[in-house]
Amino acid sequence: MSKKKNNKAGGRERKEDKFGNQGRLIAELQNFLDKNFDESFTKAMLVKILKIKEKKHISSLFSAIDTLIKNQKVSLNDDGSFQSVFKPQVLEGVVDFVNPRMAYVICADREQDVIVPAENIGEALDGDTVKIMLIPSKKARDDGRDTGEVIEVLKRKREEYVGKIQIQRSVAFVVPDSKKIHTDFLVEHDDINGAKDGEKVLVKLAGWSRNGKNPRGVVTKILGKAGDNNTEMHSIMAEFGLPVEFPTEVEKEAEAIEWSLPSTELAKRRDFRPILTFTIDPVDAKDFDDALSIQKLENGNWEIGVHIADVSHYIREGTKLEEEAFKRATSVYLVDRCIPMLPEKLSNDLCSLKPNVDRLTFSAVFELDDNDKIKKEWFGRTVIHSDRRFSYEEVQEIIEAGSGELYDEINVLNTLAKKLKAERFKRGAINFETVEVKFKLDENGAPLGVYPKVRKDAHKLIEEFMLLANKRVAQFVFDFKAGKEKNVMVYRTHDQPDIEKLKSFALFAKKFGYKLEPESNNISKELNSLMEEVETKPEGNMLQNLAVRAMAKAKYTTDPMGHFGLAFEHYSHFTSPIRRYPDVMAHRLLQKYLDENIANIQRKDYEDKCKHSSDMEKVASEAERASIKYKQAEFMLKVIGQSFDAIVSGVTEWGIFAEIIDTKCEGLIRFQDMSDDFYDLDLANYRVIGRKRNRVITFGDTIKVTVKGADLDKRQIDLVLAE
Repeated sequence: MSKKKNNKAGGRERKEDKFGNQGRLIAELQNFLDKNFDESFTKAMLVKILKIKEKKHISSLFSAIDTLIKNQKVSLNDDGSFQSVFKPQVLEGVVDFVNPRMAYVICADREQDVIVPAENIGEALDGDTVKIMLIPSKKARDDGRDTGEVIEVLKRKREEYVGKIQIQRSVAFVVPDSKKIHTDFLVEHDDINGAKDGEKVLVKLAGWSRNGKNPRGVVTKILGKAGDNNTEMHSIMAEFGLPVEFPTEVEKEAEAIEWSLPSTELAKRRDFRPILTFTIDPVDAKDFDDALSIQKLENGNWEIGVHIADVSHYIREGTKLEEEAFKRATSVYLVDRCIPMLPEKLSNDLCSLKPNVDRLTFSAVFELDDNDKIKKEWFGRTVIHSDRRFSYEEVQEIIEAGSGELYDEINVLNTLAKKLKAERFKRGAINFETVEVKFKLDENGAPLGVYPKVRKDAHKLIEEFMLLANKRVAQFVFDFKAGKEKNVMVYRTHDQPDIEKLKSFALFAKKFGYKLEPESNNISKELNSLMEEVETKPEGNMLQNLAVRAMAKAKYTTDPMGHFGLAFEHYSHFTSPIRRYPDVMAHRLLQKYLDENIANIQRKDYEDKCKHSSDMEKVASEAERASIKYKQAEFMLKVIGQSFDAIVSGVTEWGIFAEIIDTKCEGLIRFQDMSDDFYDLDLANYRVIGRKRNRVITFGDTIKVTVKGADLDKRQIDLVLAE
C-alpha cells in the first residue's frame, strides 16, 4: 500500500516540477507539437490529451502556448486552433537495429545513415522499411550523422520470428534468436498453440502491447526442443526466412524433365566428349558446377575448356522452377546441410557434372601459350563427358608428389594457374586470404572438432580458371558491337575503397607498427605489402578481416563498374549456375549476344534481379555465419575448463574479445570476470590497462584463456584469463 502512495507522490512531484519550470514546459510542448507537425490543436484539446486537471497547471500550459505563438514557433489558425510551423525532413529507409540502445536507418539517397535512439524507434523492428522524421539537434554529432524518429512502418521485413518460448503463469514471452531483435514477443496463453516451455517456436507478429513496449505474437509453428541439432538448424533457417523444402509444383516440374539427352540437342553443340575432362571439388560435394578439359594443340599451345553446368537449358523463363530459383537466388550452406537453389534432381544429378556420364554445358574455351597469353577464345554451348572426379586433397597430393594419375595435365594446369595469378597481382589484384573454419560432425550433427580451412594449390588452380572464364565472358559482352548504349550484362562489381575507411584502418594498423598510405596512387600495392607482412603474425587474420571491412562490398549490377579487388575492368559470375541465380542470368544474356538477339533486353528487369540477388547473398552469408557461431558454441561446451592460446581480437566496454588460435572460435572475457585487477578501457589505443599491476592487454596480443561456458541461444562463448 505504501509503495503505491510513494509512486503517486512521485508522479505528482514530477508533474509539479514540469509545470513549475516554464522553460521546460515550453520545450516539451514544442517537442510535442513538432512531432505532430501535421495536426492542429485547440487549448482544450491539449488539456484533454495531456490529462491536466489542476487550474494552475492549465494556466501554465496556456501561458506556454501563448509564448510559442508570440515567438512564431506555432501558427494560429482562423478557427482559433494552432499547430507547429516546423517543416521536418521526412525520409524513407531500412532499419538496422545495431544494439538495444539505437538503430541506424539506411536511406538509399544519403551517404550517411540516420541515427534513431531506441526510444524513438516506435513499432519498427530490424529490417523494416520505415518513414522517419529528422529531429533538429542543437549539438551536432561527432560523426556528422543526423538523428531521427520513426513516424511510420511502411513494410515489414518479415511477419514471423524464431525464438525460445518462456511460459509464465499469466502470459508467455518468446525471446528471439536474432541478435537484431531487442525486445521479446508477448504471447497470450490462448495463442501458445501447444508450445511447451523452453521449446523453439515460430511466432507471428500480431500487433503491439498496450504499453507499446512489446510486440504481440501468436505461435504458428513448434520447431522442437531447444539444443536439438535439427531444431536449431531449422531455427536458423526460419530466422532468416529460408525455405525447408520446395513447393510441390516446383518438384513436379523438376521430376517431369527428361533424363535423356536428345540427339537433336547434341547436334547443336560443340562436342568435347572425346577430350580429357575432369572435375576438382571438395570431397563431400554433391553438385559439380564446373569441369576442366585440356588438350595440347598441334601448334604447341594448350586448349583449356572451362565447362559449366548448362542450368539455363533446364530452367526456362516463365516456369515455377524459374520463379523459385529467382526467389531463392542462391544456395545456402549451413554447417551440416545445404539449402539448394534448385531441386535435388537438377542440382545433384541432371545438371551436376558427374563422372562417366554425358552432360550439357556452357563453356569458355581458351587457347593459351606457355606464357599464359590468350591466342583464341570461344564461348558457346557444349556437351562433355567427365572422365574423373577428383577431390582437392587428391589433386594436392599429386601436385606435391610430382606424380600420380593425370600428373602431366594437372601440372600444366597448375603452372598456367600460377602465371594467371601472377598476372592478376601485377595488374593490382589484392590478396585477401581470410581464414574459414570447417567442422567434423558425428552422425547426429554434433561437432567433434573445428579447424581452419587451408587453401592450397589445388584450390587456387580451380579458382584461377574460374576467374579467367568470368572475366572473359564479361569482357566479351561489354565489347560486343559496342554502341551508344552499354550492353546489358550481369556484372559482379567491387567499387574503389572509401578513403575515410582506409584512413581509419591505416591509423589502426599504425598502432601495431604497420604502415599504410591510404591516399597512395597504388593502394593495391600498399595493401598487398601489408597483407604479406602480417600473414604469419598472430594478429594477421584480425588485420586481414579489418582490411576487408574497410573495402566496398561486392554486388551484382548491370553497371560495368569493374572489380577493384581482382583488378578486372569487367567481371561477371558465370561459373556456378547450380547455386547462384546471377550465373543463370549471365548464361542467358551471353547466349543472346552469341545469337545477336539483343533487341528486347530490358536493363531495369535485370537490375532489379541483380539487387534481389545481392540482398539474398547477404541473407545467405548471415545464415551461414549464424550456423558456424552455433556449432562453435556447441563445440566449446565440450571443453569447458580447458585452456587455449588465443589472440585478442577486440576490446569493448564489456570486456575483451579473444579468438582461440587452434579453432578460430571467438569468445568474450568480461571485465567482471577479470579478477586479477580492475581494468580501464583505453579504446583509442585498442587496449585495457590494469590499475594495480599496470598489465596492458592490447588488440593482437597472444594470451592464455580458459573456456568458462557457452550460450547456445545467443551463440556466444564466455572465456576467462587463464591463471
